[in-house]
Amino acid sequence: MKLRYILLSAPLVAMSLPALAQDMTIDTDGDENYSYTELLAVMPDMPTDAFSVMDENGDGLLDADEIAKAIDAGLLPAQNG
Repeated sequence: MKLRYILLSAPLVAMSLPALAQDMTIDTDGDENYSYTELLAVMPDMPTDAFSVMDENGDGLLDADEIAKAIDAGLLPAQNG
């Protein structure tokens, strides 16, 4: 079921890549995690289901491992330097 959400949400995330490329920082509170609210600021069309798929431990935040996996899966763009 998670694979289905990943495949369905990938086009939406891909359409948001230009917005992310222009953003200087996603982690606005500096906690080294991405919250759904932080991602919505740069990816306003991100469905909650897509975030839930990326948030493997269900804590409401994407930690470094979850962010890396989401980048590898093409759900988030690679981080710039």
